[in-house]
Amino acid sequence: MNYYSLHHTSEKTSFREAVINGIAPDRGLYFPENIQPISEEIIQNITNYSNEEIAFQAIKQFVGDEIPEEKLREIIRETISFDFPVVSVDDNVATLELFHGPTMAFKDVGARFMAGCLAYFNQDNEEEVTVLVATSGDTGGAVASGFLNAKGVNVVILYPSGKVSEIQEKQLTTLGNNIAALEVNGVFDDCQDMVKTAFLDTEIQPKLTSANSINVARWLPQMFYYFFAYKQVAHLKKDIVFSVPSGNFGNICAGIVAQKLGLPVKHFIAATNVNDTVPNYLKNGEYTPKASKATISNAMDVGDPSNFIRIQELLGKEVKELKQLLSSFSFSDQETKEIMKSLHDKCDYIADPHGAVGYLGLKQYELSKEELGIFLETAHPVKFLDVVEETLNVNVEIPPQIQKVMDKEKVAIKVSSYNDLKEYLNSSSV
Repeated sequence: MNYYSLHHTSEKTSFREAVINGIAPDRGLYFPENIQPISEEIIQNITNYSNEEIAFQAIKQFVGDEIPEEKLREIIRETISFDFPVVSVDDNVATLELFHGPTMAFKDVGARFMAGCLAYFNQDNEEEVTVLVATSGDTGGAVASGFLNAKGVNVVILYPSGKVSEIQEKQLTTLGNNIAALEVNGVFDDCQDMVKTAFLDTEIQPKLTSANSINVARWLPQMFYYFFAYKQVAHLKKDIVFSVPSGNFGNICAGIVAQKLGLPVKHFIAATNVNDTVPNYLKNGEYTPKASKATISNAMDVGDPSNFIRIQELLGKEVKELKQLLSSFSFSDQETKEIMKSLHDKCDYIADPHGAVGYLGLKQYELSKEELGIFLETAHPVKFLDVVEETLNVNVEIPPQIQKVMDKEKVAIKVSSYNDLKEYLNSSSV
């Protein structure tokens, strides 16, 4: 499988080089040269297959022969070694819980898969590589966990000061070893811009790669759990509508790839908070990125979503084409809190703010009786403890994965500009 840049001015490259480089030399995102549907027999008889086999069949064409089959299966096995349950919530509405991994967020899947791929590619390389990643919340913790103590890999995580939850901050600032956290005076978009700038800076000394969803090895494996969800509900014989809490749009984009592989999905909803660049684009045809705004669903606080260009590559660049498979709605913090209360009071379900936005997306879409709506619950409610407990007036039990970081001391380096980041990367501490 070859990958090309969506800026179309760089040469095609292999999966290995796309993973190691993260972003193309022309600053474009890498995209697979072709996408071939998987066997219809697998889709029609999906309950007969293990999650590992489903994931292998979905991803193998994108990896090609660059990782041996046995090793790829091992990486997949370690990536998905936890549950992905679909839980009934309301009439013709269910949620896909993606928080049963080590850091209790959906990004565990992409981070663990990428860590496995990069470790394989780097196994005989004496030169160390630095994974540079920006986070608006859960990416940092998932990447830190996935790459902790990985041989030959250093991780540098940029996060916006005061704009991630306390637990999210603990998960990315307390591990030490090969994990470094940089606290940025700014918003997520500032962090992301610094990462993109660093990739093109020829004066940066360490070899850099990205673990954001701009990296194909972080982005593509997110399609696994759309297949796992369908496996659990296929017997219902309903048309499936996925509502995905969306910030950088990598998750929903991976779902659309799953649909291109043959997964029977009728429609996707990109549910956002007040960072409404894409909802406005689908409404008025003008794509106008803007500075991100802080919300209680902070992992979605993105004003210029990187992966939307990949969605356009998949579905077409015209709004009319996009809207055939994709809707997008935005919701305020107040609406989010109100629906969190409703879910708890009427359905006895505790949703985190991101999952609540996904549920709102289904309500706005107005499902028919022939449709089953599945919203993605992308993080455990405990990761947004203050908001959840204050909004619902409940006490959320703290799981073991979170308890082990709560009492650890935060270690972070404060940076205010790209020059600060550059100076850090070129220092002997990396």
